[in-house]
Amino acid sequence: MNVTILGAGAWGTALAVQAAPRHALQLWTRSTQHAQQLRASRHNQRYLPGVALPAEITVVDDFGAALAHAAEGLVVIATPMAGLRAMLAAVPDTARVVWLCKGFEAGSGRLGHEIAAELRPQAHAGVLSGPSFAEEVARGQPTALVAASADAGLRDTVAAVFHTELLRIYTSMDAVGVEVGGAVKNVMAIATGLCDGLAARGGGGAGQPGLNARAALITRGLAEITRLGVALGARPETFMGLSGLGDLVLTATGELSRNRKVGVELAAGKPLAQVLAALGHVAEGVYSAPMVLQRARALGVELPITQAVVAVLDGDLSAVDGVRTLMGRGARTET
Repeated sequence: MNVTILGAGAWGTALAVQAAPRHALQLWTRSTQHAQQLRASRHNQRYLPGVALPAEITVVDDFGAALAHAAEGLVVIATPMAGLRAMLAAVPDTARVVWLCKGFEAGSGRLGHEIAAELRPQAHAGVLSGPSFAEEVARGQPTALVAASADAGLRDTVAAVFHTELLRIYTSMDAVGVEVGGAVKNVMAIATGLCDGLAARGGGGAGQPGLNARAALITRGLAEITRLGVALGARPETFMGLSGLGDLVLTATGELSRNRKVGVELAAGKPLAQVLAALGHVAEGVYSAPMVLQRARALGVELPITQAVVAVLDGDLSAVDGVRTLMGRGARTET
């Protein structure tokens, strides 16, 4: 099948590496200079160093040609959330398209499926998500993802393109739940990073957060994700799956997690601007957190962890005070 991946960052490149040996695959980058570097070195040194690009990957910077290549196949949007709207607007309505980004759009607060419904309501569209670090996918380490869409044909197409013995693709009709899980877990990963960073500084003394606090944050984080997701129309059981519990555990605890790293660095006392500049990649949780809180408040959904993360990101609370605020909440029933 002809497949075009729009975006040559870490995640787009990783999927290209896995799919290229079995499909006619083009990897598009908006930068001519980046395209030339990829073609010459066959390595994506900026976003995925140390991983060789298979000879079967054709690197292009001609957007029109990239779309034409996948006119009868599959278009995969691998840009950050900030670029999804422009990409969806540019892809023909006749194309089958899925996106990889996880987040709420800054400004509108919309999820990917809501943007797609606004721009191309009759088109084949969906999301490919789940617990995955690009580096592990690129290296062929076992990973499981979920393709979610109301379009059964699209779900089957995505599974046919990417499913292998090492990259398992499950399918779901619940795009709302899959997207909420993928977006809000980034916010929870920042919270867990704050907790872990404070634990590293405190050395395990009285009043300092440790592994117990981390477990509590992750568990209550899943409760927040589920509350918001159900309010937005998701199925509760989705959040016990790959894009809920699975993605949350990976992103909140994995050393490769950019969002967790943001929390760790903030707990060390570094300014947010410095943390993001040093990161070199997009940490979607930073941009999604205020949008998550905005959507929750509009629905009357209480998200105390998200609220604390937003306050820390805005500079209204220190990392220490943010964690203390959460632990100092009154007693209540768990469910």
